[in-house]
Amino acid sequence: MTWGGWALAAIVPGLVSILAVPWVLYKMYPPEVKETPEAAAQAAAELKSLGRLSRNESIMTGTIVGLLLLWTLGDTMLDMSATTAALIGLGVLLVVEVLTWDDVKKETQAWDTLVWFAALVMMATFLNTLGLIPWVSNQMSEATGGMNWMVAFVILTLVYYYSHYLFASNTAHISAMYAAFLATAIATGAPPLFAALVFAFISNLFATLTHYAAGPAPVLFGTGYVSLGKWWTNGVVMSWVLILIWTLIGGGWMSFLGIW
Repeated sequence: MTWGGWALAAIVPGLVSILAVPWVLYKMYPPEVKETPEAAAQAAAELKSLGRLSRNESIMTGTIVGLLLLWTLGDTMLDMSATTAALIGLGVLLVVEVLTWDDVKKETQAWDTLVWFAALVMMATFLNTLGLIPWVSNQMSEATGGMNWMVAFVILTLVYYYSHYLFASNTAHISAMYAAFLATAIATGAPPLFAALVFAFISNLFATLTHYAAGPAPVLFGTGYVSLGKWWTNGVVMSWVLILIWTLIGGGWMSFLGIW
């Protein structure tokens, strides 16, 4: 599986998703304000009224740019983790007094997200450590043994997709279940490259399910604009839309490419 092969296999269902997902979500959960023709003029006027960058704004801008570079290159060039880079950025802002510790403490949503998201990640890790995820993988292997590979593949992909309700991280889910489910699918007769790509696609798509499904989700949910019930409802409906697109259009496109 190469980068180019992945991109080629995903481009058609990906483009369809880019068009379909916002439209479906717009119909399900329409915005309160649908037209803002004056927004550009208001933004330009507000920006003009702000004047030139202040000292603190310039330091903040430089720090953000520096963090982006460290998050992008720090791991490979400096052996620096993203967490270390973030702490350095926070330390710089505190030392030069762009931020005070009181400013940090006031970010209650950030602290709230940090605490419960960390607990969810820990719980997902222990599901694997204590044997639940390997047990599920073994059960699926036994349940699909002897089935027609297409039937088995549908079952395996659906279980893999919706088991993400148990995880607070794409990486944790992939680490725990990707290899086991892929091996099971191949054992039932599924084309290896096709199976590897489908599970790889799902490993991105299931990030829409819940407010803790992926790294950005808790931050977006923490803004408070979408209720928990609405998020989960939209998440499950969007999963049906994505499964339909990537099964019919994606499957047809990969068949055309000769992947299966």
